[in-house]
Amino acid sequence: MRKLFRRLLALGALLAAPSYAYAHVEINIDLSSQTMTVHSGTGETYVWPISSGRAGHATPRGVFSPRALYVMVHSAKYGNAPMPHSIFFYGQYAIHGTTAVGNLGHPASHGCVRISPGNAATLFAMVQRQGAEIRIVGSPFSDEARSERRSQSLLAFAPIRHTRTLKQWARDPVAR
Repeated sequence: MRKLFRRLLALGALLAAPSYAYAHVEINIDLSSQTMTVHSGTGETYVWPISSGRAGHATPRGVFSPRALYVMVHSAKYGNAPMPHSIFFYGQYAIHGTTAVGNLGHPASHGCVRISPGNAATLFAMVQRQGAEIRIVGSPFSDEARSERRSQSLLAFAPIRHTRTLKQWARDPVAR
């Protein structure tokens, strides 16, 4: 009878606990806009620029849970590069801080999701306390973005059109 009473008391305490104790962080990453939207279990919302995988180094899409958290990791694969406040979510892919903040907002990584060091520390602390669900959608290389980049690069290499003929060019040495 005492065991039953203890179990019922424990169950009651569990059900009476505040709901935010079981809340988790929702991390929504949109590769198309190169942004991360974070909804904390306690009500805060953040929108941060990211850098995802550049061409040939895709960032995986899907829904993930954090697999490991490290305050500091150095990449064995990419020249011992520092990866502060790493949240690994799929194999060797992680969300982590970067010193290359000038690249945020553009695909620039080898597949990881990079954010500013301060934002990485904030996110790391939230995920450490509350857990998280990571959702990655979109494509940084959509057809529209690809065609826009292509037209810009074609214009950069377009030949300069000369409106004068060679005879006119030869006659007018001042215009050279």
